[in-house]
Amino acid sequence: MRQVVLPVLTVLAAIVVIWYCAAVALNAKWVRDQAARADEQVSFSQLVAATMVQERPVMPAPHQVAQGLWKGLAGQKVTSKRSLVRHGWITFSATMLGFVIGTAAGIALAVGIVHLRSMDMSVMPWAIASQTVPILAIAPMVIVVLASLGIKGLLPKALIAAWLCFFPILVGMVKGLRAPDRMQLDQLRTWNASGGDTFWKLRLPSSMPYFFASLKVGIAAALVGTIVAELPAGATAGLGARLLQGSYYGQTIQIWAALFTAAALAGMLVVAVGVIERVVLKRMGMAQ
Repeated sequence: MRQVVLPVLTVLAAIVVIWYCAAVALNAKWVRDQAARADEQVSFSQLVAATMVQERPVMPAPHQVAQGLWKGLAGQKVTSKRSLVRHGWITFSATMLGFVIGTAAGIALAVGIVHLRSMDMSVMPWAIASQTVPILAIAPMVIVVLASLGIKGLLPKALIAAWLCFFPILVGMVKGLRAPDRMQLDQLRTWNASGGDTFWKLRLPSSMPYFFASLKVGIAAALVGTIVAELPAGATAGLGARLLQGSYYGQTIQIWAALFTAAALAGMLVVAVGVIERVVLKRMGMAQ
């Protein structure tokens, strides 16, 4: 435990120290400007103290972000419009729906690409090309088109999330389904195994490590897609909406608190996928 915890704490302490130094450096200009207007001199200790308590700092100090997180997570009712729990749940709901849609699309396309050469030659290049278009350019178009059709709320955000997450799952599943070598495939042919038997008993089990690795990337990408989709939609709820509102009113502490909430949510989702991975692979005899 010491070998694991000590390096992590050391890096964390270094980050906090650098963060505080950056907060002092970036927030000092405002303090000096205020002192110059009042025709006063500011000592270094006064300068440092003043940069730690600004209401709208350029760079919030770690303790200010921690206070913003505590206020947003535990200091508000869950139903409050300022509650990060409420906003996180809204973003989480759209993320999971988009993740399910993207996973289903990725698996279906991967199976088709592996078994049909025509799909391999036609679909895969388009799948790659789809990821070259910036999501910030796609999201407003999707939101506007679906809104004109009367489709609002969760589904448009989920589709943007699915757009981002399906590609890593597609690539991972294609790689996994093609993992069995020629000798294994030939052995099943000598046993007169059908295409379905080859898929269910060889290709699919072989793809599981690749599949779960791609799920971890995909679920994080789905969260990013949901937050991006909340920005042009003019949403009033969700972590993306909190980021947008904070940028409108210069509430940098609110922005950082929402960012840390999103990062924590992504971390929990990835850990959840990892737990499911260990359970599934253990039951399949592929992990201890």
